[in-house]
Amino acid sequence: MAQKVKIDALAEAVMKELTEYADLATVDMKAAVKKAGNTVKKQIQGSAPKDTGAYSKSWSVKNTKETSKSLEVTVYSRNRYQLAHLLEFGHAKRGGGRVSGRSHIAPAEESGIKELESEIERCLKNG
Repeated sequence: MAQKVKIDALAEAVMKELTEYADLATVDMKAAVKKAGNTVKKQIQGSAPKDTGAYSKSWSVKNTKETSKSLEVTVYSRNRYQLAHLLEFGHAKRGGGRVSGRSHIAPAEESGIKELESEIERCLKNG
């Protein structure tokens, strides 16, 4: 859509269009961050060690910090946070010996980062 702009108003017209684009990009990026956070949560729940299932069900996503231009989400275990490190990296047993760790958080984080990057690229290209 072509607009005729006088040379005196060119800077103002360019700034207006850039502001509109930035607002659209911000909305898309916030949606991508939320989607990536939920994906990480689901992957952790799917690959977490299951004894009773309470640990895998305890994972949740919350908005940690949100401004008009940014969003930060945290994926965390609501009431079984003490187990996360022990299950991820292993721990010593009471009678001696060690329990090997079962990596379930790190792979989900890696795939969440990749998904976020690809989703942001897709949104900006289609934007």
